[in-house]
Amino acid sequence: MTIHKTDVAAPLAPGVSPRVQALVSEMTLDEKLAQLVGYWVDQGDEVVAPLSGEKVTSTGYADATVHGLGHLTRVYGTRPVDPVERAAWLWGEQRRLKTETRLGIPALVHEECLTGFAAWKAATFPTPLAWGASFDPETVELVASAIGRSMREVGVHQGLAPVLDVVRDPRWGRVDECIAEDPYVVGTIGTAYVRGLQSAGVHATLKHFVGYSGSRAGRNHAPVHAGPRELQDVFLPPFEMAVRDGGVRSVMNSYAEIDGIPVAASPELLTDLLRRRWGFDGTVVSDYFAVEFLRSMHGVAGTHGEAAQLALEAGIDVELPGPDAFPHLARRVASGELPEAVIDRAVARVLAEKEDLGLLDASFDDAPTAVDLDDAEHRALAYRLALESAVLLRNDEVLPLSTPGRIAVIGPNGDSAEALMGCYSFANHVLAHHPGTPMGFEIPTVREALSARFPDVVAAEGCTVEGTDAAGIAAAVELARTAEVAVVVVGDRAGLFGRGTVGEGNDADSLELPGLQRRLVEEVVATGTPVVMVLLTGRPYALGWALDDPSGPAAVVQAFFPGEEGGPALAALLAGDATPSGRLPVSLPRSAGAQPYSYLHPILGGRSDVTSTDPTPVRPFGFGLSYTTFRREDLKADAEVRAGDAFAASVRVTNTGERRGADVVQLYAHRAVASVTRPVAQLVAYARVELEPGESAEVRFTIPASRLAFSDRTLRRVVEPGEVELRVGASCAEVDEAVSLRLTGPTYELGPDDARVVAVEVRRA
Repeated sequence: MTIHKTDVAAPLAPGVSPRVQALVSEMTLDEKLAQLVGYWVDQGDEVVAPLSGEKVTSTGYADATVHGLGHLTRVYGTRPVDPVERAAWLWGEQRRLKTETRLGIPALVHEECLTGFAAWKAATFPTPLAWGASFDPETVELVASAIGRSMREVGVHQGLAPVLDVVRDPRWGRVDECIAEDPYVVGTIGTAYVRGLQSAGVHATLKHFVGYSGSRAGRNHAPVHAGPRELQDVFLPPFEMAVRDGGVRSVMNSYAEIDGIPVAASPELLTDLLRRRWGFDGTVVSDYFAVEFLRSMHGVAGTHGEAAQLALEAGIDVELPGPDAFPHLARRVASGELPEAVIDRAVARVLAEKEDLGLLDASFDDAPTAVDLDDAEHRALAYRLALESAVLLRNDEVLPLSTPGRIAVIGPNGDSAEALMGCYSFANHVLAHHPGTPMGFEIPTVREALSARFPDVVAAEGCTVEGTDAAGIAAAVELARTAEVAVVVVGDRAGLFGRGTVGEGNDADSLELPGLQRRLVEEVVATGTPVVMVLLTGRPYALGWALDDPSGPAAVVQAFFPGEEGGPALAALLAGDATPSGRLPVSLPRSAGAQPYSYLHPILGGRSDVTSTDPTPVRPFGFGLSYTTFRREDLKADAEVRAGDAFAASVRVTNTGERRGADVVQLYAHRAVASVTRPVAQLVAYARVELEPGESAEVRFTIPASRLAFSDRTLRRVVEPGEVELRVGASCAEVDEAVSLRLTGPTYELGPDDARVVAVEVRRA
């Protein structure tokens, strides 16, 4: 094993206050190490992250906190606990740490918050793929702020979200947690989430830095063989935006190894890039058990102590969820293998974060006596995001349902609350281990929501999400014959590590709908009753049979786990009380065998006459139908711009239909010639625009030329001079109008102060 050479002369973390410096100088080694670990007080037998090899934590909680503690791990999010009772316990525990440890430093409390605060009775919002489908950073920021407000109210300081992994292969189970396959959409929406959460006084944590979603064959914890250009141009930009533009305060490493180097042991990524080049000055926390994995999964360390030193010197400051490897650092300091100055830098970062959060001066006198983690604001935002994110994929004039007679709600997800929520929702993540425990909040199913809207609704399951039991299909088919329309609700059941069809550890080698669900849909369609297929999923499935076949369902609606208000939102959309406005944040795949695929492919990555396989998606990135129509015209742009400057572009969009609706204006770039191959289309700007019937708006973009940057042959991020075609259309595959832009001057190399974000202005006629 090779230990990274440490710069022992380097000072404490930059910007550290005199108070923190004084604290570090006063601390014993045991007190320092205590600040660099978490402790999972409530961890039981539930499998939340399978560990290969022996987990070494055996110290009891009281013994582990004698010298203080860095983090308390998921005190609300491990089992169903009443939030008021738990807050009383937490306030008391923080007082104990202040009064019964020598330095009196409270613990930082972290929780999951990907689809809302992962706690019993807390609101559950749409999954991140739905954030991407909304193309609405503003709403996502409001959602994150509401989540942060709830967390801060009950004493939580850090949230383990957002996930900024760029979707590369829908077979990967954690696609459920991702925002989009486009780095700019991931970056803008992820940064909005960071701003929202941190505006409420809760530090966001970027996951999973970096490359995690590029695993081979879409397998979790699998090797990543991304080249440096893909790493720089696809995987890293969202993280850079969240660091430089969002001011994020925490980052979590990826479990992955990239070309043989585990990220948790990469000073090139965690220190040289993240801190020295990007200027990140927050804390880096390990993904759960990631330090131990350097020994047991990656084999780059022979002992727990070696694993701990590799991670610490690479740039990981805090070991989560508990003290498996970092306590072994004491022995390495004593032997002279590790300079104590390395530990001091990590401790300074942890204490600086606690100081920033107000923990060093907190009194913990009055715990909250009444808590509402699912108030009216939460529900209104959950409804808004669910409504904006549903994507209409097909409509043969059956939607909206005007005055239907009997509606048959069929399918395993039609009357399932769990089917509305993602893998990291508290219900699917934790309550699955506590059968019989109530949800703790209202979450109407699709069937319940339709029953509240229409007078005659009947239901049948037909089949389960998984399995081969066809016994219920015949009855469901007969029920469909009695109805004027059948709403067949199919898709996923989110879970972890084999419990469910999507989610962490639930990867797929097929992109067909699980179980017998396709058979159920096709047999209901064969009755002649018009069918509306509603998909509640955490990944895109191969749906050519449902979308391109004239004899398929009359309408198809895609909802990516729309959360607690997903049922009412979908009922409103089906009824025509609202107009669909979601757009696909990922390409809809043709088959599992066509993966991995991204719309950001060069010419050679598309369809051609020299291969018998066709990777063309069934529906392209950015696609989405509506109950109204839009015209995009009068596209204008500056004729030329110097490669290091910004240029203006504008387009007029008009609602040409008879219903209020929202268009997502998408501006793409196409570059025919460059020094390295470029995508046939690249999203450079977007804007969500609400319009009344007949209303027009001019959408003006101020676009930094850095949006056209890429890594050249020497791996410099540059903007090259040359011709660029700008296109506006309803998706990446459609062109309404196009104009030319000429980049002039010498090749421009991007620097740390270059803008990365497009300014958008909407002027209504």
